[in-house]
Amino acid sequence: MDLNTLWFILIAVLFIGYFFLEGFDYGVGILLPFLGKNDEERRIVINTIGPFWDGNEVWLLTAGGAMFAAFPQMYATIFSGFYLALFLMLVTLILRGVAFEFRSKDKRPGWRSTWDWMIFLGSAVPGLLWGVALSNLARGVAIDANMHYVGTFWDLLSPYSLLSGVASLIAFTLHGALFLSLKTEGEMAERAHRTASRLWLPAVVVILVFVVASYGSTDIFQRLGVNPGIAPLGALAALLSIGYFIRERRHGWAFVASGANLALSVLTIFSGLYPRLVISNLNPEWNLTIYNASSSEYTLQVMSLVALIFVPIVLAYQSWSYWVFRKRVSRKDLEY
Repeated sequence: MDLNTLWFILIAVLFIGYFFLEGFDYGVGILLPFLGKNDEERRIVINTIGPFWDGNEVWLLTAGGAMFAAFPQMYATIFSGFYLALFLMLVTLILRGVAFEFRSKDKRPGWRSTWDWMIFLGSAVPGLLWGVALSNLARGVAIDANMHYVGTFWDLLSPYSLLSGVASLIAFTLHGALFLSLKTEGEMAERAHRTASRLWLPAVVVILVFVVASYGSTDIFQRLGVNPGIAPLGALAALLSIGYFIRERRHGWAFVASGANLALSVLTIFSGLYPRLVISNLNPEWNLTIYNASSSEYTLQVMSLVALIFVPIVLAYQSWSYWVFRKRVSRKDLEY
């Protein structure tokens, strides 16, 4: 395995970790105004992700940094071509972070309600746009011979990409509902259970429609072959098993299955892309690959050494934080 392939795999792993962890963050934020019937309940909902949300976003920052260092041409093409979409995502993520910090600075109901809806907006918009972004990578975008995006913002919003956005949005919301069923008690946990039960079947329908549409809109499944492998089949099995675990009230296993569905779905997209990074729908010869878009061999060697040292440290710290804050959140944990 060469270093180009190794860094393609590492970036895929970073995005898988991001969608698994930040996915339930988004879902909790989306559900906040609806599951929390009063200020106390909304504080409980926010506290379930309070120790984790900023740490989960580190996965995205690390993935972006790895893309910039390992595949700078890919980074330049995506961030220039998807500029407006990424700017909108960044603004909503900033609003979300500010909302977490400012919400409790004032006790007025109007103040807190406003920031609660900012958390909702800062969770729903990125949840939708990530699906749009990944589907465009899989479908291909207008890349010319100079590795420049020559399309418009509206070219990114095709029916297929919007369907992908809806699929990611509902998958994240289901993931968040299952997380809340694990991290809360009493009526709140029961409310999260009912929400997950109602979301599962619509999620299955939307995701299956998206998969069928992917056969006609991308070449990923043609490249993977008649037997697409463990990742897509495992994603389907995990998605279908969520309903069984919810009915049996085995919320831990339902959450694991939901996370596996997200992780294996992202793995399927990266597997179908390899060795391509960004597909040109103008000319296949203009695709960005792990070779024509990569940094020098020396850069990849230095990065590999740094990753070998620091990635285990980061993983150990984040695992420790999840262990420390593993208990359910209830009213008695709130500070008045």
